[in-house]
Amino acid sequence: MNRHKFVLVVLGAVGATVPLFAMPATGGETREVVVYAAASLREVFQSVALTFEKRHPNSKVRFNFAGSQDLRVQIEQGAKVDVFASADWKHMQLLVDKKMVIEPAVFARNLPVVIVPKNNPANVRTFADLPKATHLVVGAAEVPIGAYTEAIFAATEKLYGKPFHEQVLARVRSHELNVRQVLTKVALGEGDAGIVYRTDALTMPEKVQIVEIPNPINIVAEYPIAVLKAAPHSDLARAFVNLVLSKDGQKTLAAAGFNRVEQQGAK
Repeated sequence: MNRHKFVLVVLGAVGATVPLFAMPATGGETREVVVYAAASLREVFQSVALTFEKRHPNSKVRFNFAGSQDLRVQIEQGAKVDVFASADWKHMQLLVDKKMVIEPAVFARNLPVVIVPKNNPANVRTFADLPKATHLVVGAAEVPIGAYTEAIFAATEKLYGKPFHEQVLARVRSHELNVRQVLTKVALGEGDAGIVYRTDALTMPEKVQIVEIPNPINIVAEYPIAVLKAAPHSDLARAFVNLVLSKDGQKTLAAAGFNRVEQQGAK
């Protein structure tokens, strides 16, 4: 065999063996479960996803975090979604009415709080100090946190009187499209105060302080979750929802500041 032919034979042999080492077996095709979730669930659901992916090899959780109202509209317009987790019942119920989701269940509860920048320039120490703020940041009316905020402000009239209610409303300077936008503006000092969920405030302890809202006027936010009827991966979707509702999922939620929801038969 001459040298030219020898080189071709060797290269051919090497080329034939490369795929055996360059293409490791994957054990199956990776499947993706798409979860649309309220913005306030970002960190805790990312933690849940790590557990889910460990328990379901060859699976990947892909999230879309935004205001519940935006997510609901995207679903109505035909977005390919497996699971929807809302920060209120309003937007979930609209999908229930259109028969687009299967048996929603409450998986967490949350409490709105007032937040102020760490240096607290307006010296808002209690809820009664809220009129001291010259720039209040709140959620838009169609956003769950915005709807909760409106109800809280309306209730202040009975507790503090009509002038207080009017003063607070006069201090509102911006309406944001999700709760994380409220948090970010206050954290950056672009607002003297804002209203977010407790769990959001806990993600930025170095940037904001919490001011409690009195129980008589506060509202408990309920979070429902459901599998979409048109879910591309309904089996994975059910598995994800079951994990969120399970004892392990509830433990993760509680660690993030959410209130647990006891589920019958949870494991």
